Amino acid sequence: MEFDLDQTDALLSTTRAVRKRLDLDRDVPMDVITDCLKLAVQAPTGSNAQGWRWMVVSDPDKRAALADIYRRGAGDYFTQRTDSIDPATQTGRVIDSATYLAENLQHVPVHVIPLIIGKPDGTNFQGAGMYGSIIPAMWSFQLALRSRGLGSCLTTLHLRLEHEAAELLGIPDHMTQAGLIPVA
Repeated sequence: MEFDLDQTDALLSTTRAVRKRLDLDRDVPMDVITDCLKLAVQAPTGSNAQGWRWMVVSDPDKRAALADIYRRGAGDYFTQRTDSIDPATQTGRVIDSATYLAENLQHVPVHVIPLIIGKPDGTNFQGAGMYGSIIPAMWSFQLALRSRGLGSCLTTLHLRLEHEAAELLGIPDHMTQAGLIPVA
């Protein structure tokens, strides 16, 4: 199999966490999300188990409620980090960008929640295996989105209130949320 190395390298070197540049007014077709998820599930997993699921949230009311959970989960995370950081630095710009996302998450047209079947037992071995099996698929999903002109980022701040998010979205107790990927 031959790859166009210039295009592949460009995809890999330009896919970033997109927060401020998400086009909040552009529709994200569900068939594009489905195509990207079909590619994502080709990623390698521990024991070849494919023990993950994907929840796609496009309902405006659920997105708004999830954004509220996200902001409350963030709490003082942003202000604690900004007290000693120069806003002109790379870290300062990332915090500014993350704050923007928190303030506008409800407007992002699609939220994707990657899920893992099971719960970590508290050991590093099991936790590394579980997350090591979903993270490659999450990254493949983000690369597939990027190649189709869509932006995304992996964020986890809502996980501080994971049980509230699970209740809102109807996620069963035996599933672990691995993050939140806003797509626009």
